[in-house]
Amino acid sequence: MIESLARHPRLERLLARVLDQGTWLASGIIGAGWLLAAAGWRSVVLIDSGIALFLLLPVVRVVVMLVVFVRERDYRFGIIAAVVLSIIALGAFLGAHIA
Repeated sequence: MIESLARHPRLERLLARVLDQGTWLASGIIGAGWLLAAAGWRSVVLIDSGIALFLLLPVVRVVVMLVVFVRERDYRFGIIAAVVLSIIALGAFLGAHIA
């Protein structure tokens, strides 16, 4: 059981770094938007961009996992990541066209 948890330690560090930096970036963009809004500027696009980045972080995580698994020739997990990414894309497509 412990071996399976440590199977991809570099992947875990990479994902942690991507999510950490993405969170800080999105927070900074939203914060800059709020500061500009407080100064009287129109900053809705900036704030919306930060929120969109927050929403895209899980998708970025799955894409990173897919790339790493394929590069490491771990095709079973690569297929699982591709299926998850397909489900996310299908949900976004249907959500955009049905609503």
